[in-house]
Amino acid sequence: MKEISTSIEIAASPERVWRVLTDFASYPQWNPFIRSIEGRLQKGTRLKVRMQLPRGGEYAFSPVVVKAVPAAELRWRGKLFVNGLFDGEHAFLIVSQGRHSVRFVQREEFSGWLAPLVMLGIAGKTRRGFQEMNRALKKVAEAK
Repeated sequence: MKEISTSIEIAASPERVWRVLTDFASYPQWNPFIRSIEGRLQKGTRLKVRMQLPRGGEYAFSPVVVKAVPAAELRWRGKLFVNGLFDGEHAFLIVSQGRHSVRFVQREEFSGWLAPLVMLGIAGKTRRGFQEMNRALKKVAEAK
């Protein structure tokens, strides 16, 4: 299994960070990595996600929501064609550091037969995408 994980401190409440993170309609205005999400945040529902890798291609996929805990955690699981080929579980964690501060963690665990090969091509760009999104989320969450 391969994992990419990034984090950032945000001077905002967990509720504020959650509101920004789950306001999918505003993603095109602030999110350089995940350009759009459509769907409901309910376990078992399928989302439509469009993402743009830094200096890379645009990808669309339809992961299934695994967990959605307001002001704490959003997690989804996706796959390439069939289970076991190239699977990923993406997590957004909002860890309270007090009333008005959180550590925002974004990570993805990749598995499957093609994971080592695919990761050679996308790991660096994916990490940069996570970091760019984290910084943008921080800017928006701290602005209001």
